[in-house]
Amino acid sequence: MQNGNTEKIWELLNTVPDPEIPVISVVELGVIRNVEYVNKTYLISITPTYSGCPAVKTFQDDIKICLSKNGIDNFDIKLVYFPAWTTDWMSDSTKKKLLKYGISPPSKKIICPQCKSTSTSLVSEFGSTACKSFHKCNECLEPFEHFKCI
Repeated sequence: MQNGNTEKIWELLNTVPDPEIPVISVVELGVIRNVEYVNKTYLISITPTYSGCPAVKTFQDDIKICLSKNGIDNFDIKLVYFPAWTTDWMSDSTKKKLLKYGISPPSKKIICPQCKSTSTSLVSEFGSTACKSFHKCNECLEPFEHFKCI
């Protein structure tokens, strides 16, 4: 697997869960920007969700562990800050996973993950992480987090 097969590397990276939202992978989150094979080394480019994201070190460590467990030792991880990460890099299927998990996905319409109502109220601009806000459903009264559009 150390022969330049970047597709296999993408498959492996897709098994690395996001440390804050384990129902999606780092690939699904969109932080893995590119995988190249240059000079017999896999160059993995990652873009943090924001420059101060505390999960970056965990992303890197989890990627290293995953690749090492699978016999890949010829790789470098490169942090890329431009272009800045955006929730536009999440697929519709990723957003559905978030909703099913209980987090309102990034969208202009904030949807309650429990009852699917759009009648919601902002409780706090910040949830458990800076990229999420905290809301309450006006229909079922359940609290939930919304992944901000970034």
